[in-house]
Amino acid sequence: MPIHPLIAARFPLISQISSLEESLYSPEAAQMKVAYAAPYASYSFPDVAIESTSISGPHGDIPVRVYRPPGAASREVPGLLWMHGGAFVAGDLDMPEAHVVSAELASRGAIVVSVDYRLATSTVRYPVPLDDVHAAWGWFADVTNDLGTDPRQLAIGGASAGANLAAAATMRIRDESGALPTAMLLAYPVVHFPVPALSDQLAAEMRQLPRMLRFTPADIIDLTRWYLGRLTDIPTQTMPGHGNLEGMPGTWIVLSEYDDLRGSGELFELQLREVGVRVDSTVAVGMLHGHLNLTPAAQLPEIERSLDFLAAGLGLHQAS
Repeated sequence: MPIHPLIAARFPLISQISSLEESLYSPEAAQMKVAYAAPYASYSFPDVAIESTSISGPHGDIPVRVYRPPGAASREVPGLLWMHGGAFVAGDLDMPEAHVVSAELASRGAIVVSVDYRLATSTVRYPVPLDDVHAAWGWFADVTNDLGTDPRQLAIGGASAGANLAAAATMRIRDESGALPTAMLLAYPVVHFPVPALSDQLAAEMRQLPRMLRFTPADIIDLTRWYLGRLTDIPTQTMPGHGNLEGMPGTWIVLSEYDDLRGSGELFELQLREVGVRVDSTVAVGMLHGHLNLTPAAQLPEIERSLDFLAAGLGLHQAS
C-alpha cells in the first residue's frame, strides 16, 4: 500500500528539517513537528485513572505514570510496563507514544505503567537508561497486590528505542533468574547495529520521505554512539538482536511499513522463532516509523489496529 495520503500530504510541513539531530534539538524543528503530528480528527481521551509517582532506582528516583481501567480495583487485570521511544535521547511521558498508548491500552483492560527512564546525554550513557527500566520492572513485579495486576500476566514493552530497552531488560532479567515478563510487546524495535538493509523496492520507496522521517546509516551510528558512547566493544544488552535469545517470552511485534528500521524488527522475529520463541507480528500498512505518536482517528485505522494488536498480546481481545 502507498504511504497513507493524509500523512504524505503533510510532508511539506517538515521538508526543511535536514538532519536527525536538527529534528531532535532545534526549536524551529519542534514547531514544524507539532504541526506535522497534529491530530487528524477530534480525539476523546479514554476514561482511565492516571496517577503520577516515582520509584527508587540505582541512579536516583524514576518517575512513572500509572494508568488504570475503570473497575480495575475490583479484579486483577493484566499489567504492562511501557517505554516510549526517542532515539535514546528524547521523549517523555507526555508524548502520544507514551501517554496516549498507555491510556488506550488501559482502556482495553490493562494496568499500564509508563516509565520516564533517564535519557542519554554527554554524561549519561548505557547502562543508565537500561538500569532504570530494569529497576522499574523489579518494582512492577513486586507490587502486583498494590497495583491490582495479575502476576500471571505481566508484560513489558516499548516503542523504537523503548522496545530496545524492554528487550534488553528482559534479557537481563532472564540472565539473573528474575521474574520474567510473560510477554514482550515491541513496536518498530531497533535491536541491531548496524540495522539490516531494506529490500531494494522498499529502499526506493523510502526515498520519497522527507529527511526527518528517515534513519540513514549515519543516523544509526549517531544514536548508537549517543546511547553507548562508542562504536566498539558493544555489549549485547545494548542491541539485543546480537545476544542469546533462548528463554525469552512470547513476543508481539508491530512494524511500520515505511521504516528504515523495519529490517531490525523483521530479523528479530526470525531470530526469536529460530530459538523457539512464539512470535506474532503485524505490519501497519501505509504507516511510518513512530506511527503510534499519531492519535487514533477513523481516517487512520492502522493506529487503532496496532493498539488492538498490542492489547491482544496482553490477553485483551476486545476494546472496552
